Amino acid sequence: MSPLSPATESATVDVERIRDALPEAASDLRLNLQSVLGDGALTPVQRYGVAIACAHASRDSDLVRALITTARAQVEPALLDPAIDDARAAAALMGMNNVYYRFRHLVAKESYSQMPARLRMQRIARTKGPKLDFELFCLAVSAIGNCETCIRSHEEVLNKGGVTEAAIHDAVRIAATVHGVAVALST
Repeated sequence: MSPLSPATESATVDVERIRDALPEAASDLRLNLQSVLGDGALTPVQRYGVAIACAHASRDSDLVRALITTARAQVEPALLDPAIDDARAAAALMGMNNVYYRFRHLVAKESYSQMPARLRMQRIARTKGPKLDFELFCLAVSAIGNCETCIRSHEEVLNKGGVTEAAIHDAVRIAATVHGVAVALST
């Protein structure tokens, strides 16, 4: 949790307050956070959904709240609320899948690949918002989780669904920046 935690009980935290809380050693992240949350190849819902999923994956509740607060000022609730729910679900499911599938990939024994995962993942098929947005959230979280199998799988689904490489690239840039911000705030 970031150093803002005690103050957030009584004050609304937005991305600007998070940026101000970053130490000088992370000054590049101040600029990067502003940049990746600006215009690009993603819609505002996708951009904030990816960022919120990555903040959840980085386990920084202050950053999650700040991103939600900032997003609510810019995105219609009917579009944002399903994305917020999907972002949390993507972070949770990829928290599980990234460990499991990274293990199978790193061990590289055919015997493990033949065993059924037997891990429930029904939420992936039952998204609240657009399925491809959920896939973007999963891809970004999987980049943080460093799971090659999951990254490749989600990137393939996105490509087949018509999502551009520029949009996929932006999602991963957001993941990298949000995770870096969470790290900077935790040290």
